[in-house]
Amino acid sequence: MSDYRSTYGLEHHGFENLEHEYWNLTTPALYEQVVRRREGVMAHRGPLVVRTGDHTGRSPNDKFIVREPSSENDIWWGRVNQECTEENFNDLHRRMMAYFQNKDAFVQDCYVGCDPNYQLPIRIVTEQAWHSLFARNMMIRIFDADVLHNHQPAFTIIDAPNINAIPEQHCTSTGAFILVHFAKRMVLIGGTRYAGEIKKSVFTIMNYLLPKRGVMPMHCSANYGADRDDAALFFGLSGTGKTTLSNDSTRTLIGDDEHGWSDDGIFNFEGGSYAKVIRLSPEGEPEIWEAARQFGTILENVKMDASRRRMDLNDATFTENTRASYPISHIPNADESGMSGHPKHIVFLTADAFGVMPPISRLTPDQAQYHFLAGYTAKVAGTEQGVTEPQATFSTCFGAPFMPLQPTVYAKLLAEKIERHNVSIWLVNTGWTGGPYGEGHRMNLGHTRMMVRAALRGDLDNVATTTDPIFGFAIPQAVEGVPTEVLKPRSTWRDPDDYDTKARALVGRFHTYMKQFEDNMSDAVKAAAPVAP
Repeated sequence: MSDYRSTYGLEHHGFENLEHEYWNLTTPALYEQVVRRREGVMAHRGPLVVRTGDHTGRSPNDKFIVREPSSENDIWWGRVNQECTEENFNDLHRRMMAYFQNKDAFVQDCYVGCDPNYQLPIRIVTEQAWHSLFARNMMIRIFDADVLHNHQPAFTIIDAPNINAIPEQHCTSTGAFILVHFAKRMVLIGGTRYAGEIKKSVFTIMNYLLPKRGVMPMHCSANYGADRDDAALFFGLSGTGKTTLSNDSTRTLIGDDEHGWSDDGIFNFEGGSYAKVIRLSPEGEPEIWEAARQFGTILENVKMDASRRRMDLNDATFTENTRASYPISHIPNADESGMSGHPKHIVFLTADAFGVMPPISRLTPDQAQYHFLAGYTAKVAGTEQGVTEPQATFSTCFGAPFMPLQPTVYAKLLAEKIERHNVSIWLVNTGWTGGPYGEGHRMNLGHTRMMVRAALRGDLDNVATTTDPIFGFAIPQAVEGVPTEVLKPRSTWRDPDDYDTKARALVGRFHTYMKQFEDNMSDAVKAAAPVAP
């Protein structure tokens, strides 16, 4: 263990009197610790199965940013970025340091950002061994003992699920807390065993730092076709299909969730994937299916037969938000460099719970900026605490919970890059058709794949289109392999008048939400707003 210990010790973060320090353990060594500590069990073929308890998704109401002089003028304060005082942060930090005394700590020193020009050294210190394995899976690993020996983190995340905040004392919403301090370059996580909070805290850090260097941080997956100059980006919230659609056997995966777009091209922030696996099928998602069954993969809240150790990916007993965390090397057609040229195509993914939006359409740059700011989609069951069925929502930049800066900062950066590189923009509805949630049905994944592949191949560049009367999008009149009626959402409803009623309700939601950005939108972008039928 000492071979992989950094000279920049844990005392720099406030730790003292630890029982054991486990530095940069390998995957097999972490498996041993997980099983020994009864944090999880091995399933058939080798994945590790764990439970996250009460928190089976993110806790957005429990995330806070410390208001302090170096960053307070930059932060988009409000419901998304709630403020925390330095006093409360320091008190919780002291409580965590006291809690860790005479206990074990697991350390993973790693990088975030595949591009060496923008790579950030980080340290993740966890109370639980399986959280350390999660960090090892999701971040960019360091294998060189000398590099680890000299590792000095630019940001440190401390994760202790078994310590809770006191809401009356610390001004938190519940006992769970995720506190980000940009000046101290530290994140504190407690009161939740949901490992995704670690990953999204790292994303929040990059979303704060990179725009200051002219790099667009993006909540998107990415892949490329014949070569690295044929890249595509897939924006969307959890559950809209980023991971599923970017894992395509006909293309090479760059990454499935978080990327940066610099003057040199696209680069993955991570070294792993965190895929939803509920009702995963070997036919629809063969790459993820195989990855979920391998040694080194962590399966969160997946039901398993305890005697036979066989998983049931169709069982949502614990949550709809069952997850698999695995290194990107588990995907056979992944580019482990995590880098490509500039994208030719951008796909905005929305899971429209109203069943109003077309399954695929082409956007103008002004429409793209409008809908990027809107970030309309549905929260899918289980991805956040309290979400038990799809809920129509707006998440600015398709990732508002992780965007600490003003949304227009990201929207303008994206618009500049789209214009400079002449990128085609598509909006794909992976949500409902034939009616809203509860009446209609989810879009057919096979049809969605055919539409996306046709767009990325350029097959839809010159086809005849119709203009959507509500959104103004250009809808292809035909896509090979897709029934024509599927392309026209109104025609899939039994009663077109019901469609119009739902459309009017959705347009009203757009107008209400987008009022907050009107002062910073050009007239052309304002004109991209939908019109009620």
